Amino acid sequence: MDESKIKSLKQRYSIIGNCEELNHALNVALQVAPTDLSVLVTGENGSGKEIFARIIHDNSIRKGKKFFTVNCGAIPEGTIDSELFGHEKGAFTGAVDEREGYFGIADGGTLFLDEVGELPLPTQARLLRVLETGEYIRVGSSEIRKTNVRIVAATNVNIPKAISEGRFREDLYYRLNTIPVHVPPLRERGRDIILLFMKFALEMSEKYKMPALRLTKEAEEQLMAYSWPGNVRQLKNITENMSITSGTHEITPEILDKYEILKEKQSTELVSMNNMSEHSYATEREYLIQFLFGLREEIKDLKNLVAKQDERLKEIDLQHVVTAQDVTNIQNIPVQMVQSIPASVSHLVNNNNEYVESAQENFSMADIEKEAIRLAMIRHKGKKKIVADELKISPRTLYRKIKEYGLE
Repeated sequence: MDESKIKSLKQRYSIIGNCEELNHALNVALQVAPTDLSVLVTGENGSGKEIFARIIHDNSIRKGKKFFTVNCGAIPEGTIDSELFGHEKGAFTGAVDEREGYFGIADGGTLFLDEVGELPLPTQARLLRVLETGEYIRVGSSEIRKTNVRIVAATNVNIPKAISEGRFREDLYYRLNTIPVHVPPLRERGRDIILLFMKFALEMSEKYKMPALRLTKEAEEQLMAYSWPGNVRQLKNITENMSITSGTHEITPEILDKYEILKEKQSTELVSMNNMSEHSYATEREYLIQFLFGLREEIKDLKNLVAKQDERLKEIDLQHVVTAQDVTNIQNIPVQMVQSIPASVSHLVNNNNEYVESAQENFSMADIEKEAIRLAMIRHKGKKKIVADELKISPRTLYRKIKEYGLE
């Protein structure tokens, strides 16, 4: 990777950030630009996929030719073929004149097909033909036309899933995905979130002659813990909003809490029983703590789960007792795990290795929750985002509970 070229590229296109995934995507774009290979840019909405199409065009041999962006998801299914390939006069109601489609207009240049995953299947077949032969036919015509267009496509759709559901052609996917470029979501870019916030705040300061916003350390952590479903676009909108309405130039967690858009759904659940087969635990000790927490909170769901996984457990009356050995049979947990329960939760299990529901009055679930968070924080060296993902709670909930339990 040529770091000097990457730096120059960021300056030219005002790209802010230093995360490894972003730099890798920029490097791939630079490497593929001089070729005529098709490129598929993937990433979530608002992550900046469109800038990569521009980078590829501007650094290619076609840079002096036309560049067009087509939002495939914004064009009605009935007119998408006409927009892309053109139509003859009288081809359909309203076609009062002939029209040159984008493939004709962009001949020799680059066509950026944004949201390509939204294309209807008949249009996908036409697009595949253009990619393979450079030929297309206008709507209402039988004349074969030629075009020399470089295709850069982008999508936020899970294309392999769409293929399995019959919504996207597999052969078109492989033709478009000659060179894949993945743009990382904002939540995975670490300190880039703060750098982007500062950039947008400075732009607002210069534009409206006001003091630029400044984040406290705690506010920075809170912004970095947020999931940013709208990615960079959402961060820019929020920064502009705060610049005008916050009433102060120093942003604290208390000020951030006033903005509803930053509030995620709160959850007190550490483990989802329905997803337990997919969850990963690094230590047996923490596994058992979280399993018991889930068992305590979702005893009714556990009955159904037990019935599906082991017919033998239908005879067990969960209203009275669930033995640790039975739980072991369900989840393949070694009995030794039950015997090594820490003292803080040992009273959940009696001398016969039984989980007794009547013991609920004798222990605090807050202790269990605090222990699980503490262990996860130690194992992941205080990386809150990873801890929140593992414990199945939102980063904001984790941030709140860390303060509540004094685990900072």
